[in-house]
This record gives sequence, C-alpha cells and structure tokens, in this order.
Amino acid sequence: MDLSKLRNIGISAHIDSGKTTLSERILFYAGRIHRIQEVKGGGDGATMDYMDLERERGITITSAATSVKWHDTAINLIDTPGHVDFTVEVERSLRVLDGAILVLCSVGGVQSQSMTVDRQMKRYKVPRLAFVNKMDRTGANFPRVVQQLRDKLGADAVPMQLPIGKEDKLEGVIDLVAMKALYFDGDNGENVRIEEIPEGLKAAAGEARHNLLEALTMYSDTLMEKVLSEEPVTEDEIHAVVKDAVQNQAFTPVFCGSAYKNKGVQPLLDAVLRYLPSPLERQVIAKQYDNPDETFEITPDETKPAVVMAFKIVDDPYGQLTFMRLYQGTIRKGEGYINQRTGQKQRFSRIVRMHADKREEIDFAEAGDIIAVMGVDCASGDTFCDSPKYCTLESMFVAEPVIKMAITPTNRDGLDRLSKALQRFVREDPTFRVSTDDETGETVIAGMGELHLDIYVERIRREFKVDVTVGAPKVSYREAPTRLAKYDYKHKKQTGGSGQYAHIVGSLEPMPEGVDENFIFEDKVVGGRVPREYIPSVEKGFRFALDKGPIAGFPIVGVKSILSDGSYHDVDSSDMAFQICARTCFREAFMETKPVLLEPIMKVEVEVPADFQGPVTGELNKRRGLIVSTETESEMTTIIAEVPLAETFGYSTDLRSATQGQGVFTMEFSKYRPVPGNIQKEIVEERKAADAAAAK
Repeated sequence: MDLSKLRNIGISAHIDSGKTTLSERILFYAGRIHRIQEVKGGGDGATMDYMDLERERGITITSAATSVKWHDTAINLIDTPGHVDFTVEVERSLRVLDGAILVLCSVGGVQSQSMTVDRQMKRYKVPRLAFVNKMDRTGANFPRVVQQLRDKLGADAVPMQLPIGKEDKLEGVIDLVAMKALYFDGDNGENVRIEEIPEGLKAAAGEARHNLLEALTMYSDTLMEKVLSEEPVTEDEIHAVVKDAVQNQAFTPVFCGSAYKNKGVQPLLDAVLRYLPSPLERQVIAKQYDNPDETFEITPDETKPAVVMAFKIVDDPYGQLTFMRLYQGTIRKGEGYINQRTGQKQRFSRIVRMHADKREEIDFAEAGDIIAVMGVDCASGDTFCDSPKYCTLESMFVAEPVIKMAITPTNRDGLDRLSKALQRFVREDPTFRVSTDDETGETVIAGMGELHLDIYVERIRREFKVDVTVGAPKVSYREAPTRLAKYDYKHKKQTGGSGQYAHIVGSLEPMPEGVDENFIFEDKVVGGRVPREYIPSVEKGFRFALDKGPIAGFPIVGVKSILSDGSYHDVDSSDMAFQICARTCFREAFMETKPVLLEPIMKVEVEVPADFQGPVTGELNKRRGLIVSTETESEMTTIIAEVPLAETFGYSTDLRSATQGQGVFTMEFSKYRPVPGNIQKEIVEERKAADAAAAK
C-alpha cells in the first residue's frame, strides 16, 4: 500500500451542522453508494447512521467508520456525533486520526460543541480544514463564521473559497487559488463545471485572493518576497505553503458549500488530499514499556514490529468488534499479538474493513490503516505489539460522568439480561459507568447527560428485551472545606497483647486558588517525631476518609492536609495504628473546616428564535441559572447560562414547549460551586431520610 495515498480523517462538529449529510455526499461522489439517503425525512436514513435509534431521532450516536477512494487516494473516514453526551466518540476518533474536517453551520457559526471539538483537535494535535455548510439556509453569513473562527477559536482562519450567491440563490463557489468559478450540475451535483468568475464577483474574489496570499506570507519567506515584489504566484506554490501551515496546526483553510444541496463537496475532498497529512507525515511518539519517561518515534513502516492501538470497542451479535489503528508493522489474520497492558497474547482471528455496519474480510493490514478485529478481549486504549513490554501509546482523555440514575428491571427474570447489557455498554463506552450503591443496593448508571443515559435505557429495552424502570437521576455532589482547621489527635488502644498507639498534629485547609486537585498531603515533620515508615500510613488513612464526607456522605474534594508533628510508641505503633488514627482524625477535623456541599454547574447554551428570548431566560432563572451572555444574530438568539445540574432535568421538554419546538440547547460540565444554604439543608435531610429507610 502506498501510504502517501492514504488519508485517515474524521468529520466533527456541533449538533445539526450537517456532518452525516456531508459524509453521505462523500460516499456518493466516491462511488461507495449509488443513492443518496437523507438523515431525516423518510427513506432508509443516512448510511453512516445505521442504528435504528439514530434513524428515528435523526442524530448520530456512535461514530461510524468507512473507507472510500477519491481519485487514486484511499480515505478512511469516521463520522462522529455532535451531542456533548457522546463526546467520547469524538475523543477516541480524533486520538487515532491524522486529519479532520470541522463542519460549521453558516447561520449558527461557532457554537458550544464546535469549541469542545476544537479543544479535542488541539489536544491530539490534529490538523484540520473548516467547511462552512448550509450556505443555502436563510441567514447564511460566510464572513461572520470565518471571523468567529478567528475570535472564538483563536484560529488563523482564511477563506479558500467564496460562495456564488447565498441562501436560496446559492449557485456554486469561487476557487481563490485557481481563480475559477465552480458549479455543480446533474441531479445530485455530481458534474463539476469550471467557468470564469462572474463579472460582478471579480473584484471581491481579487481582494479575497490578496488576503489569502497575505495570510500565507506569514508561513513562507519565499512567498513573502514574491508578494512584496508583486511577482505572480503559481497554484502549486500556494498549495505547498497551505499544506505546510495546515500540518503544523497553524492555519485553518475555510471552504464553503451546502452538502444538502450537493454544492462544494468535491473541492473539499480535493483539499483533503492536498492539505491533510498521510500517515507518513504524522509524528507518533510511543513510551517505552519499562520506562514511560523514555519515548521513541514509531514510523508507518510495514517491516518493523507491529504497534496497534484499540480505540473503540463494539459488542455485536457475532462477538466483540475492536476498531484499531495500525501505527507500525503489519498484522495478519490468525496471528497472535500481545496486549501491552495485560501481557496476554490475543489471536486476531478475523480482520475486517468497515463500511458503517457492513464489513469486508481482509487477510492482513499494514501501518497507517484503520481496521476492525473480531473476537479480541481488550479495553479501549490498549496497545498491541508483536513482543511483550515493547511500548505503550498515550491513551485518550475520558471525561468524568456528570449524571446518575438508578436502574432496576421491572421483572426479576430480567436481572441477568440487564447485567449483560450493562457489562457490554461499559466495555464499549468509557464515559458510561455502572456501580452499586452500598447503602441502598441500587444499580446506578452514570453518564455524560440525560440524552446519553436515555439512549442506553432505550437500547436495553430494544436490544436486550429487558423492561426497566429508571429512578430520578442522582447528582454527584461533593463536600469541600471553607477554612483552616488544626488537628492534634491521639489514637490509643490498650487491650490484651500488643496495643495501638499513634499521634498526629497538623492542619486541614481549603486547596489554594488555581490548584486543580482533590487532595494534597504535605509532610512537614522534622526530627523523626513520626518515623518515616508511618508517614505513608497517615496519607493512606486521610485518603480513605475522602470517600465519604460527614455532611451527607458525598466524596470530599479540595483539601490540603499538612502533617507537622506527632509522636509514636516503640512497641505499640504500627502502620494500621497510624491509618486508623488518620481516618478518625480527618473525620473530626474536617467538621471544623465548616465544610459545604458543592454541586456540578453546567454551561448551557440555548439557541432560540428571538421572540422566545423572554420566556427562555425566565425558565433558566427559575432553575437557579446565571445568564452569562445573550447574543442576537438575525432572527436567532443565543443565551449562555450556568445552571446547576440538579435543575436541568426535564429541561429539554420544557424548552420545546416554551419555544414551540424551535429551541435547541447543549450542555457541558463547567465547574463545581457551593450549594445555597437552604438547598444544602434539603439535600442533607433527604440523605438522612434515605439512610433511615435503607436501615429499616
């Protein structure tokens, strides 16, 4: 396989920007499908949204992979969801991709989830192109979206195209490199017609090309000399500078069109080939297994030892399907490879290339490719190599769940199937967690939002035929200190045989501003007042006490503990004595810090027609929301607010009824903030009542 003719790319964006519609057009123009299906509005639904739930709701839930050929280049394409609830799908896709297309709506511009996706792209250093979609919509404003890319994402975003007309008058695009007009003819825009730029747009195109060249002079001295001396610049020279700047994640070229109206997709595919890197042009660093501080570069060379990363796991009726990215070497069907985390050898019995939910068997795969392997038992983020303890690849970032629900089967005979379903979903999705409440014995599921858990509950009912009842979601509160408290605690126990003795002196205090850690332990003991071997025991005892706070039994965060003094007994002191001493001491001292409950605060972005701004703001205020900003563009108003998670349940239904179904909102975790006194009192009383009921 010629790796220079391979691209691994993803399509990411805010909800409803048209990612799946764009993927559908790419599949059509590349000859992978012969009939375009729409995401909504009858038909079989888009190819990449293959789950029944995705087709019913018109949203993408899981990232789907496919491979297509454009001209002579193979493209592995992953279409990712837009909802923040399914953010791990975007996270793990970007972790293994070489490039991405950031899709933006011509009316909505840079929205909250666009910012999240932008952060994810920067985290994994993924070069990207921007595509301003839906240029046929009323209110489409291309220059405004480009400006938002600069202002909100800090990107050096420069148009590579200009639209010819807009809204319902959108006819095509102007290519600012070739200085030609492109029109898309045929029933599905499959024939690209190249013409001269219309007379009325020549001046605007000339100015836009000048701006493009000026922006590119920042990345090339040769180009700067040519522009300053007003020499002509060839198309190849421009392409070379853009490619270089994009691959250094410095420059974001902006394209435009309308996937739904079949305009502007083919030039975008040409740009993918021209500017986004092949596996040969990406630097991948692996850590040595025995010494993670030591790193080395792995290269997409099929003759070197195999290095493969499992980035996504799907359980289907035929067994576990593991999506993998090959970074080095070759893998063959039937051979064994070693999981670097567990040290176990796994046989890759079948290797398949995916096309949404269809699969095509292959005998081997080479470096740079993205494939799926059947029947491998592993976790998301595991590295496989030919030999044990060879190397590990940096795993992906997984956000913490923010919402919990209690789930129970309606009939007892569904218990086994429910537990099978939950085990499967936990393996598939690192942001979906299952635990058992020690006090109530309930099974609790946790996830990234209401929609996230709602989808899983629906899948349990459909795929596993288990009727379940879901309790009101529980919010993950935290307990935190508000002031310094000193402690001086002695633990003495004298019974038959050896006794227990431990004595510690120090202080507990709130975490300093700007330190993003739950617990810090500082040892300031001098002169061996507490022997060195017992210091870790004290820390262990403190950490044990963090799990359950004294106010309402929630985890404790934001505490700094300083151990300054203490004493011990030659015979009676032990590791266990100091652990018990620290646990009991922490519980007593923590109450002296005047602790408060903290609640998760969500950043909520609501987009509504301007007429509904009043009722929507009123509803947010009613939910203890704090309005951060309000922005009105043409007919739409965007309201950004900070709302306690506890108040967001059922918001989607209320928003729909308040806006006649026209309002949309996104929500992501922002921070923890102290709960108001009256509400804290209610929460504590509720916990006490629940504990009393459980005790009966």
